Amino acid sequence: MRNRYLDLLRFLAIVRVVVYHVTGWATLTLVFPAMSVMFALAGSLMAASLTRSGPAAVGRRLRRLLPSLWVLAAVFVPAMLLTGLPLSPRVLLWLFPVADPPANHWGALALSIIWYLRDYLWFVLASPVAYWLFRRAPLPTVLAPYLLLVTIEVGIYPAPSVVREFGLYFGAWLLGFAHHAGMLRRLAGRVLYPVALALAVGGGVWIVGHPGPRGYDLNDNHLGNALWSAAFILIVLGRAPSGLAWLGRSRLADRVVTVVNRRALTIYLWHMPFVVALTPLVDVVGWSHQDPVGLAVRVLLVFVLVGLVTLAVGWVEDVAARRRPELIPGRRPVDAEPVPRPTGESADATGAVVDRPVVPAQRRSGEGATVELNAR
Repeated sequence: MRNRYLDLLRFLAIVRVVVYHVTGWATLTLVFPAMSVMFALAGSLMAASLTRSGPAAVGRRLRRLLPSLWVLAAVFVPAMLLTGLPLSPRVLLWLFPVADPPANHWGALALSIIWYLRDYLWFVLASPVAYWLFRRAPLPTVLAPYLLLVTIEVGIYPAPSVVREFGLYFGAWLLGFAHHAGMLRRLAGRVLYPVALALAVGGGVWIVGHPGPRGYDLNDNHLGNALWSAAFILIVLGRAPSGLAWLGRSRLADRVVTVVNRRALTIYLWHMPFVVALTPLVDVVGWSHQDPVGLAVRVLLVFVLVGLVTLAVGWVEDVAARRRPELIPGRRPVDAEPVPRPTGESADATGAVVDRPVVPAQRRSGEGATVELNAR
């Protein structure tokens, strides 16, 4: 059974990412540090997969991650080769991006979001060892990426940008491990809230003292981003409800959240090319990015175009997950005529009959299944 609260978090993160890339509002990164939240949710899912399947979970994660990238590459790599991208063996990185794949002048911007898949891929590959360490020494393992990032940011270790991002986002990934293990949920309020407050204050002070080219944008400040995001994750996952009953009562809202979760990777990969393509076009007709109406039009157009391309190729995510391909996922099955069941039997979520002893109704608690990967 899925935890719809975690699905809602993922939905909000995807929407925030798209709106941020259209508007450029730095405040959005502070209000909702979407990337770290997505990596934390993905880390929680990876921990659950490793618990069930062991190292075989790595292959399953890669199977679900790469096909959507290959669809994007099938469209954009030939286009870049025809417009100046040199043909070299590095083009093969579009099949397995352990490093940044090559791009030409316009592709470098339109496909800049590939960094997320590069980091995600490395985190998946590192997870079996990291999970083994986490189960034996949880706190030192979680703290290690943050300590690495501190040494980089204060100049002790002048690491390349990839290692810096590993220090930033792998920390969130490991907090996802802690969420899956129930550690965050078990933290008493007298511990969780002071720790979250200290992290938020420390991150905020660092951000204010080290503004980037876009002001107080978390994407320009790795250490501030890590501390601020860790505080956010501790609260939203450490005090996460076991579900959202109200979401299930709204068929439209429930369907929208399901669609975005099932198509998260497609939405993430394709939204940035539309943002880049629409910017000069809407400027031509006078819809400035400083005009609220112009921004609203941009956001609307990007969501419409992303919706269309998702209808066209989003089913690839179903195939990668070995689900039945659907044009629009999440359709509720038509209710069949009820079949009388003997006393003591009940139906599970799929409608299959399962034996269960007749007992008084009890309150149920605990974590639901975590959500899949995630966005920027």
